[in-house]
Amino acid sequence: MALTKFNFNSFDLTTAASTGLAFNSSANGFTTASAGAMTLISTNTISSGVSSSSFTSGIDSTYDTYLFKLINIHPATVRDEFQLNFRDGSSAFDATKTTTMFMTYIGETHGDTAFSYETEGVDLANSTSYFTIATNVGNANDEGLSGEIYLFSPSNTTFVKHFLCALQCSRQDGGGGNYCATEYSAGYCNTTAAIDGIDFKFAGGNIDSGIIKMYGITK
Repeated sequence: MALTKFNFNSFDLTTAASTGLAFNSSANGFTTASAGAMTLISTNTISSGVSSSSFTSGIDSTYDTYLFKLINIHPATVRDEFQLNFRDGSSAFDATKTTTMFMTYIGETHGDTAFSYETEGVDLANSTSYFTIATNVGNANDEGLSGEIYLFSPSNTTFVKHFLCALQCSRQDGGGGNYCATEYSAGYCNTTAAIDGIDFKFAGGNIDSGIIKMYGITK
């Protein structure tokens, strides 16, 4: 059986590094392939206290996955809870959701560590309420939160809509102690209606500052 010689002479490694590899149609070389390109759609920059920050356009069937990057989000009120909710075709952010959350953390001064499953009013079961994705967020200059939220197939009208959150948070306990926490949460919207909006807010006060970016990710 004859061997096929791969042709590497015209191959662009710079492009391949950012897009991925695949065999060409003749199976005698490689070509570049899409690897989930990410496109910035919108940016919300918060420079003074606002009650919430929402995205009400741009979430549609254009992309299969939407990514929300949260950068240095600070509450106006100390030890506040950061929350989100979705919109499913109505004017209100009240999509029905089922969710779960857990965290790991370490004390800044005394080194206490813990792995915690959050159940105290955080998890939701078939609820339209806002979902808490970060707890006891501090509002000092060395506190706040950053992280990412993924929303999958929001325009699909056959299945429920899944979402996944991962946040790094500087939080305070009731005695004023500071903790470095990583908080993970996930869930799904209990609806086959398309999700077309998302809203972020703190439970007890305004968002004092921060940036939220919305990206679309191709297949």
